[in-house]
Parts: sequence; C-alpha cells; structure tokens
Amino acid sequence: MQPTVTHSTFVIERNFPAGPERVFEAFADPEKKRLWLAGRASLPGGQFKTDFRVGGFDTVTSVMGDDTPFPGTPLTNHTVYQDIVPNRRIVFAYTMTVGNRRISASLATVELLPSGTGTDLIFTDQGAYLEGADGPEIRKAGWDGLLNSLEKSVAA
Repeated sequence: MQPTVTHSTFVIERNFPAGPERVFEAFADPEKKRLWLAGRASLPGGQFKTDFRVGGFDTVTSVMGDDTPFPGTPLTNHTVYQDIVPNRRIVFAYTMTVGNRRISASLATVELLPSGTGTDLIFTDQGAYLEGADGPEIRKAGWDGLLNSLEKSVAA
C-alpha cells in the first residue's frame, strides 16, 4: 500500500542584522508583513488578511503565475496562531490549498534569539504533505525565499 501523506521536518537558521524587536515587528505589523509575505497577493485575484494574536488568523491568497504548473489557479495559505511571545517566539499552524485541493498542513515555529550581530532566527516546519503534493524540498525552498524577503524588509 502506498502512503498518502509524506511527513517531514526542516529547519532554516538565519542571522538578521537587527534586534529581535524589529524582526518580531515584521511579523506583527500588517503593513510590514504584507511587504515580505504577500507579494503576489497584491496582484488581481489575491487577498491578504491578518489578525496577529493567539487564536488569530492570516489568509493569503495569490494567483499562480504563468511560470508555475497551474497558471491562474488560486494558492491559499491559511494560518492560525498557536503561541506568541513578543520578540521571542511565534508558533502557528497553517494549511495550503491549490484551487480547491488541500495540499498540506504544517506546524511552524519561529524563534528569535538575540545575538552579538542582531537576531538569530530559527524557523522549524513540521509538515504533512498530502497525496504527493509539493513536498518538503519545494516547501523549504519557498520558506527560504520568504525569509530572504523578510531579511530585506528588516534591513530597509
């Protein structure tokens, strides 16, 4: 029997040349978050809603571009915040849906640790990828790109 779910955990570590307060603010402030998280959501058909508090949610929908396997198809990320410790930790559960098909469910943790050069960010993602969809390598690459955008946003 072939499994229908692939489970995977990955960790991405980064150092940001700003204090934990500034990095945390990029998650907490809706306009700052929009800059690094919701790039394609600003295009026609997209949406960005955020309610950054324990029990609050984010919904980010973007329309997949011509450079993707499913051009014109909505990609939706729905997040529910499980734990928030200001300037220290964010834990959230999120699902991703392509069109009407759920492709994954994940638990993610962002840890912000003060360092001599700013903030060490440790991002841990524990995912269940459904029916062979996207998979951990593609998801890690996606988060890597988002953290690159976060770094640019924090440095600006």
